[in-house]
Amino acid sequence: SVRIEPGQTFTMADITGSGAIQHIWLTPTGTWRYSILRMYWDGEEQPSVECPAGDFFASGWGQYAHVNSLAVCVNPGSAFNCYWQMPFRRRARLTLQNLADEPLYVYYQINYTLTEVPDDAAYFHAQFRRENPLQTKGLYTLLDGVEGKGHYVGTYMAWGTRSTGWWGEGDEKFFVDGEKFPSTFGTGSEDYFGYAWSSAKLFFHPYHNQTFNSGNCKGHISVNRWHVADQIPFQKSFDGNIEKYY
Repeated sequence: SVRIEPGQTFTMADITGSGAIQHIWLTPTGTWRYSILRMYWDGEEQPSVECPAGDFFASGWGQYAHVNSLAVCVNPGSAFNCYWQMPFRRRARLTLQNLADEPLYVYYQINYTLTEVPDDAAYFHAQFRRENPLQTKGLYTLLDGVEGKGHYVGTYMAWGTRSTGWWGEGDEKFFVDGEKFPSTFGTGSEDYFGYAWSSAKLFFHPYHNQTFNSGNCKGHISVNRWHVADQIPFQKSFDGNIEKYY
């Protein structure tokens, strides 16, 4: 365990060699939105992962909600678990920064293996975005500016509503390799996240969950969708979006 003072960045792991991180376990106190998780592969200066710890572990509303999936699990006691495979070829560095005004207490464990990494093994990346309140109708960007070869593996969204209107009508639109019309054009946000008809009932599945819903339409919603069995490959670029209606 470690105490991280306000404004301090703590290095949780600095690994030299070739291998892959296989499991991250984390139990932070304090405000999860102000605990910033960063991951650097092979000596890069800009992190490949930069995300609040709560949102990275599909817990965007700052309070415990059970998550049961293949890639991310959150268990009683606010125990964050991540099973995304994260390869590196020379070095891996993971840090946690405390942006809150109070000290952050963290219990953590990072499991990894040192081994040869195939030439075509992809690096793990994650981005965080937030818009509060939503400004205009149109597309909300999930991920953009991606260049190179890879595959999209998932989305987590914490959605807050201020009206009684149905929040889930927006379609996902994924543009692969610069295409003008998206090759993935969905039928509604709730359909993308694996359910339908504005249900407030929680559900848990290896690939998608609704872990928090404070009201059928009005309130806070927490949903995830992992593209494990249906990864979205791209050769040159990827832009992921979801329509916003309110």
